[in-house]
Amino acid sequence: MRWVFVLLLLSACCPSVDFEDASFCVEFADDPEERTVGLMYVDHLPADSGMFFIFPQEMPLSFWMKNTLIPLDIIFLDEDMRVVDIKHGFEPCMDEPCESYTARSSAKYVLEVNSGLAEKYGIKEGDRAVLRE
Repeated sequence: MRWVFVLLLLSACCPSVDFEDASFCVEFADDPEERTVGLMYVDHLPADSGMFFIFPQEMPLSFWMKNTLIPLDIIFLDEDMRVVDIKHGFEPCMDEPCESYTARSSAKYVLEVNSGLAEKYGIKEGDRAVLRE
């Protein structure tokens, strides 16, 4: 596991993506390399934490779980930080071909969190998130 990621998540003051009833401490993936690697090879994601992907513009986005070791919920957000789609319980994939998932609407941001948390916190399409840095 990447120790920098763990230290960031354990820090008392971390950037967060907040919904009405949930707050997720996040690491940013805001350049092409970070977006490509994402949560690959991470074997544990602390509760209420995640990775926040930032794309240069709103566009159709597809994600896959190649070399991802933990199941995730993938929350797609538009440029106004409104949820446009959620992929619940996306399962890990170690061997190609890996399933990919394309959001039903264009998105600019994606939040990956532990599987089941979107449902646990009642996050749904149309909800608005706030990024706190």
